[in-house]
Amino acid sequence: MTGKKRTFVLYPSLGVGHLIPMVELAKHLLRHGHGALIAVVDPPDTDAVSAAAVARLAAANPAIAFRLLPAPASPDVVGVHPAKRDKDTLQLANPALRDLLRDSLPGAVDALLLDMFCVDALDVAAEVGVPAYFFFASAAGDLAVFLNLPYLYPTLPSSFREMGETLVRCPGMPTPIQALDMPWTVLDRESDGTKVRMYQWKRIAEARGVLVNSFDWLEPRALTALGDGVCVPGRPTPRVFCIGPLVNDGSTGQSGERHECLAWLDAQPKRSVVFLCFGSKGAFPAAQLQEIARGLESSGHRFLWVVRSPPEEEGQSPELDLGRLLPAGFLDRNRGRGMVVKNWVPQAQVVRHEAVGAFVTHCGWNSALEAIVSGLPMICWPLYAEQALNKVFMVEEMKIAVALGRYEEFVRAEEVEAKVRLVMEAEEGRILRERLAVAREKALEATRECGSSQVAFAEFLRDLDKSSSVNGECN
Repeated sequence: MTGKKRTFVLYPSLGVGHLIPMVELAKHLLRHGHGALIAVVDPPDTDAVSAAAVARLAAANPAIAFRLLPAPASPDVVGVHPAKRDKDTLQLANPALRDLLRDSLPGAVDALLLDMFCVDALDVAAEVGVPAYFFFASAAGDLAVFLNLPYLYPTLPSSFREMGETLVRCPGMPTPIQALDMPWTVLDRESDGTKVRMYQWKRIAEARGVLVNSFDWLEPRALTALGDGVCVPGRPTPRVFCIGPLVNDGSTGQSGERHECLAWLDAQPKRSVVFLCFGSKGAFPAAQLQEIARGLESSGHRFLWVVRSPPEEEGQSPELDLGRLLPAGFLDRNRGRGMVVKNWVPQAQVVRHEAVGAFVTHCGWNSALEAIVSGLPMICWPLYAEQALNKVFMVEEMKIAVALGRYEEFVRAEEVEAKVRLVMEAEEGRILRERLAVAREKALEATRECGSSQVAFAEFLRDLDKSSSVNGECN
């Protein structure tokens, strides 16, 4: 796909989980001959993990331009809901974004591609005359629900948390789902977090369009609802372009030593290892870590497990003491059969490794797509954000995963063992692997020349600039 070169400014929200998908989008734009600059908000209280991630991603992707945008610290942080604090910080960054678009890159920007939480940047885009689209880095099903919730929630009898297992229906859902599986941030209707999310999701409809990191075959029901305009009552729904899956291909972009876990995986039999990893914020209380350990040991299966400090100990000790956190003798008893890694592994490389046979995941959409592209069955344990909603789509509609836990639920060792055995040994696991093989092939088809996601990307470019012809269009 060739044609006029365009320059895009990509604007992620705060946190590593929002930055990584934007990097994949930038790589996609570069592959199609366009320019990409990622503008990263850099408030004074940015955590070290985020700063290190920006540096690592910039070093691994030298063709992508990164620009740090200074933002004043939010004046009130004590006792403020994290969603409101982040919204306030992003709003305070608007002047720096305006200066970038108007003064540093005058006339050079063809479009601003926004994270779903950067809704106040719509005002900057309108002021400087740059078209604004959202890049929605989660499932199309999530988008359908989010667009509808600001209108649905006020009509319900109480908060989702109080409704418990009561079933709720939104356009685009495969079936009604339990209220407790709605996004973590909005379980309490009167909370500041819910008010922020309702404001943000309502404003998404103001954009010119939405790029979604998914593909047509995977989510036909949600895409039909979005295309039919039934998710946003009383106003047009922005046009949706499914351009995914955009995921890390496993290459590091750097010449360095392989992570030790990859060498360990090289020595394991094919499809024999259960991989447990729960994202950049996925941490369990110490008591839950003990149950996971017992369940893994009882299952008898090989495992690679990424462990973070328990939330109750965060910031207390600079060194993670696995011997203290895990059951006595666990590391010695499972030496050779299992590997426990502190804090981080190169996940994109691990899920593609032929030794891995199942993935216990928090259901972050980026992780789900990496597993789909790798043909890897999943065991779903959502921890925060919209992950329980993703679990519903993955288990009930896509049928590419089984459920384990849900938000703040204490899971016993017996349940961990049972789900590991189910996927690794039982007939249900075999059926999952067959479905994943099909999903993997459909994902690859979507991103090939003239596949559905390539067609959608060409349509996005036409929508952005209808006066320019795109050579080699696939239609």
